[in-house]
Amino acid sequence: MQRPSARLSLHDRPVTWLGANFWSRTGGPLMWRSYDGEVIDAELRVLRDHGLTMTRSFFYWPDFMPAPDRLDPDMCARYADFLDRHHALGMTTVPTFLVGHMSGENWDPSWRGDRDLYGDVWLVARQAWFARETVRRFAAHPAVAGWLVSNEMPIYGREPGTSAPPAPRETVAAWAQLVVDAVRAGGGTQPVSLGDGAWGLENTGHDNGFRLRDTADLCDFLGPHVYRMEDDPVRQHYAAAWVCELTGTYRRPVILEEFGVSSDFASGPGAARYYRQTLHNSLLAGATGWIAWNNSDYDGLRGQDPYRHHAFEMHFGLTTSEGAPKPQLLELKAFARVLDEVDFPHCHRAPTDTALLVSSYLDTPYPFTRAEDRSYVQQTCRQAWVAARLADTPAAVVRESDGPLPSGVALWLVPSTKQLLSPTWYALEQRARDGATVYVSYSPGAHDEQRGPWYAHLNELFGVRHQLDYGLLNPIEDDETTLTLTRPFGTLPEGARLTFRTAGARAFLPVEPHGAEVLAVDGHGRPALLLRAVGRGSVVFCTYPVEHMAAVTPRVNPESTATLYDALATHAGVHRPVTVGDPRVAVDRLAHADGRTFVWLVSQAPDELTVKPSVTGGAQLRDLTGDPADTVTLPPYGVRVLRLDAPRAAGR
Repeated sequence: MQRPSARLSLHDRPVTWLGANFWSRTGGPLMWRSYDGEVIDAELRVLRDHGLTMTRSFFYWPDFMPAPDRLDPDMCARYADFLDRHHALGMTTVPTFLVGHMSGENWDPSWRGDRDLYGDVWLVARQAWFARETVRRFAAHPAVAGWLVSNEMPIYGREPGTSAPPAPRETVAAWAQLVVDAVRAGGGTQPVSLGDGAWGLENTGHDNGFRLRDTADLCDFLGPHVYRMEDDPVRQHYAAAWVCELTGTYRRPVILEEFGVSSDFASGPGAARYYRQTLHNSLLAGATGWIAWNNSDYDGLRGQDPYRHHAFEMHFGLTTSEGAPKPQLLELKAFARVLDEVDFPHCHRAPTDTALLVSSYLDTPYPFTRAEDRSYVQQTCRQAWVAARLADTPAAVVRESDGPLPSGVALWLVPSTKQLLSPTWYALEQRARDGATVYVSYSPGAHDEQRGPWYAHLNELFGVRHQLDYGLLNPIEDDETTLTLTRPFGTLPEGARLTFRTAGARAFLPVEPHGAEVLAVDGHGRPALLLRAVGRGSVVFCTYPVEHMAAVTPRVNPESTATLYDALATHAGVHRPVTVGDPRVAVDRLAHADGRTFVWLVSQAPDELTVKPSVTGGAQLRDLTGDPADTVTLPPYGVRVLRLDAPRAAGR
């Protein structure tokens, strides 16, 4: 199954954006009032010298549009100079119109009043006019790489914490259509998107009025903004990657439009590690552009809002306030070198035989269901996706809401699932009958309303007879759940033990086998893992919500779900040209248009780690200089990129 990795293009050539969101240290959001071209030149130069090729820039709305029908000529002249300086350094920028919201504060033009940003016809027309007129001024400039309508419009249009309901989807979609049409009417031919952060229902389970499906129909790329706060280092390292993977299901180029760390929240080495992991893991999850937040620290602006009341916002920079590179900028420089060495614009993600099914209850508000159902799907599927990566069987994400299940999948993962649509359960059984392995683990859900498995034909699908009592859970008695293999399965020998920390919805599904074979029992001798042969394939059922338990456990990864998925992949015959037996190292591949294959090894170990990758089919792993790489040493949380050479033909 091909995983999406769509790209932006210019003149039919693929384009890779690697850059920074840009406010000059001379003024932050007020930089256009205190514009200093020489300082900006120096700021851009240090970015360019570290491999960055572009910025994202901002029309601070109150300054650029002081009246409903007027652009400020001085601000526009300064922005023109800003573009000229980019072009002179061989760089480009993506202007952002409606700013609006920035770094913990909302700013309005003085003439807005209390008009609604999405639904007031006059105000929407003013926004469209602003976009059209600025595009007319700047669209022909060679430094303009694209356009963004807003900066995080969901929290400008509806400030969090207020009692205002979310904007209606239809109203938001109409607003977006009108402003994007204005960009085109102004002569903007470059790629355009909304700048909304990709925070809508499909990625978060939270309804803010924005829909990725609508944005994908309207825009040229999708731009996640990711600043997750996690309780597990591995989930933190994959936080942005998971959002990119989910976003990529809408088949538009994914640009990681904002990500970064404040030096107040992370040490220098910690910030470098976060950047390294985020860059490489999001690349392997389908991102094809990266714009860090942001270029500079702002210690000189400590008395200026928003830095006065959000002190940590002063220190997200890639450089200090004096322009010195910080460790995260050095990571971007190293990443730029890797992109160049593998000729990234001509690479795409290698296919996979593994698919993770994301329940449509994440992105579809069905009648008489609850918001907790949506967030539960997001949380549990994320943990399963991470576990699959640590098992060296990276999974394509398939949304149930996209329609019929695709063919060509050897292993289906359906983790800790309470709800799928009734036809989907039968479709999964058919995929097993056609030769796939379908893995499902039980879950009663996250709340007590209609608690239990919403499975269309539970007993028949899994070859069991469930022993549930109505309205009651069967509690897991032990603080650690141990599954013991009763016979060999995949990579697991008879007697192998898988141990999981019990947490969350501490409930299992009591069953008796009725046509299924017991693969593993729990610590009380009860069936815990069962296999039912179906046609040319099989259905494997886990009676414990192991992914959910891991998802709500701090500092748990890597954990035994990765070991289970490794066994499932072997049982299913998943094609895995390179694997590493240590679950602290994840393996993935990119394929180049000329036939070359590049292999990423990403360590989640806090210490140096030496591994010996297993390579199938007589192929040879080499480093990018051509030297054999039979054994690979990874620094703490390190990344190595290797080349996978096909076996030589006989007689050569």
